[in-house]
Amino acid sequence: MTAIDEMPTPTAGAIDEMPSLSIRVHLGPLSSAGADDLEAHARAGGSVLLVADPGDECAERLARARVSTRLPFTEWFVTLARRAENVRLDEEVPISTSLSTLEPLGDEVEVAATTSVRFEHHPTITVRRVGAGRVVALGITDLAALQAHRTLGVYVRRLLRSDVPASTPTLGVAVVGYGPFGGMGYLHGLAASETDGLAFVAAADAVPARLEAARADFPDLRSHESGTSLAADDSVDIAIVATPPVHHATLALELLRAGKHVVVEKPMCLTSADADLLIATAAEHDRTVTVHQSRRWDTDWLAIRRLIERGDLGDVFNIETFVGGFEHPCRAWHSEDSISGGAVYDWGSHHIDWIIQHYGVAPSKVLCSAHTRVWHDTTNVDQLSVWMQWPDGREATFRQSDVCAIRRPKFHIEGTLGTLEGQYEPVRQDAVVAGRGFRASVSHHAERPVDLRVARYDGDHGLIESIVAPAPHPGWGFHRNLADHLLLGEPLAVRPEQSRDVVRVLEAAHRSGANGGELIELG
Repeated sequence: MTAIDEMPTPTAGAIDEMPSLSIRVHLGPLSSAGADDLEAHARAGGSVLLVADPGDECAERLARARVSTRLPFTEWFVTLARRAENVRLDEEVPISTSLSTLEPLGDEVEVAATTSVRFEHHPTITVRRVGAGRVVALGITDLAALQAHRTLGVYVRRLLRSDVPASTPTLGVAVVGYGPFGGMGYLHGLAASETDGLAFVAAADAVPARLEAARADFPDLRSHESGTSLAADDSVDIAIVATPPVHHATLALELLRAGKHVVVEKPMCLTSADADLLIATAAEHDRTVTVHQSRRWDTDWLAIRRLIERGDLGDVFNIETFVGGFEHPCRAWHSEDSISGGAVYDWGSHHIDWIIQHYGVAPSKVLCSAHTRVWHDTTNVDQLSVWMQWPDGREATFRQSDVCAIRRPKFHIEGTLGTLEGQYEPVRQDAVVAGRGFRASVSHHAERPVDLRVARYDGDHGLIESIVAPAPHPGWGFHRNLADHLLLGEPLAVRPEQSRDVVRVLEAAHRSGANGGELIELG
């Protein structure tokens, strides 16, 4: 018998994270007494995850399904059945594992997934309802690969639940601070429109022209001239605050108190005291508050997470990230300290979230060096470097610059087995336009995911290098998770406590830079 807490657990969403769910997992041969025990567990309302061997009659009796074929290790394509548990999941996904096909042994057994074997589909996951519980028979034999899989891991966790509703309501989403065309309001509108369970219903903006643009983008949208007006809109279940950071806390508090679930654009707010108040207010009103840390779903960062979790770099002890170049800062609120909170609150909100996400906790020490040497028409610094250290000696550095003419690598990560680095590449589109001649447009360098160069030490051969491409695009990962959390009770990907830790570091870095590089110890 294998306990669920003995199984490998990935960073996001293990099988045993489902609340109030009693799960038993069994792999390999099953005795008659063991089958009776598991059946009793299911009848009492528990769930059983079973990976059976061919010819195991006790396992067949429990699952009402037998292993028909044991297949070798390769990449198999698994197709999910049309049922309530596959909402917001891809219907066909690959997984690299050895595999068994299953044969149902009665009408009480439901086929939950099939796999394609020489272009014929065969059952590979079945569900048997037993009393108040269920037995899920699994043909995927590598449980670590299953749990790490961003689709199949979620699907099996849902199959093990008895409380997944047959249908869920659609939640109304609104944006406070729609912004210019192509900005965050438009992004959230697209995401809500394309995510099952969400609908984009309203927007607020103090600039009438932006509301007109919002209605042109989304004709059925309700418009509001203020966050207060939107807070009174009963069609709004989720309010997304996409204003400049100085307004985040005030608006989010008003919306939470009005009974809305709240998403705040990064940074969550400007002070850890405000972060604590947001978290407490959300709990008081039984609402969810989270932060749109969209860069967690960047495909190069997803590839890095996979390499680190797989152990390719060993134990990571140094992370360095960079963003910037040598150009005049933008002439907008991003460059005004009193509105943005300071330069570190911009890209630092993403990069420091990346770093803390990997190390698991906030650093114990923070030091920021800052320079204002070239651009004197803005209140942001020209360049900053935030150094962080953890109690066990691990460290990280985030650098942001408007005076770095040769860009540093986007990522430089060192571990005990190897080093990873990713270099920025410019994004440029060249064209010859009729009547106008040659035209070139350049996109922001940080928008393009980077390839990763990985060098590992081998005692016989020295360094062995490889190039790792970005991961497949995850789609609207943040919004899908938000819907799964609110409609199905699944774990929130961006917990507010994590964003509070980011704010603590940003706040300390801003203070350190203003005080000439003072070393600040976080309690």
